[in-house]
Amino acid sequence: MSRNITLIGMAGSGKTTIGSIIAHKLGKEFIDSDKLIEDKYKSPLQRILESNGYLKLREIESEVIQNIDMNNVVLATGGSAVYSPNAMNHLATQSSIIYLKVPLSIIFKRVDDFGNRGFAKHPEQSIEEVYKERSLLYESFANITIENISSTESCVEEIIMQLK
Repeated sequence: MSRNITLIGMAGSGKTTIGSIIAHKLGKEFIDSDKLIEDKYKSPLQRILESNGYLKLREIESEVIQNIDMNNVVLATGGSAVYSPNAMNHLATQSSIIYLKVPLSIIFKRVDDFGNRGFAKHPEQSIEEVYKERSLLYESFANITIENISSTESCVEEIIMQLK
């Protein structure tokens, strides 16, 4: 199980939480692509989104992901990474892609305010529309789909088992 691991899914699906635990358990480095973007641009995602628009934020995300050194890594991507075929193809050649699937009703319970998360969507799209659109993309890019609806521990165990 030396292969890199990439986690994809909606905001609130648990990518950062699950990813950091898996990295620790497997002795891998944990990387959060949203954090890389914020560090590179010295600004929160929401400010980058407000200043540049959602399409530019997606472009930035794609570029940052394609430049990650995938060497013994667990990567938590931003939820909109799947809009970039180039970024996703880059990740597919270097990692197992795991979709953390969570029903929208649970996402709404986990995410208080999408308006402050740097959520890269067309301004006129509802969260429900984005969820539906992205779910299809997540499914298409995933090697493994895991429902993250119970405990963090059971999700981590299921991922590690699926990767063996």
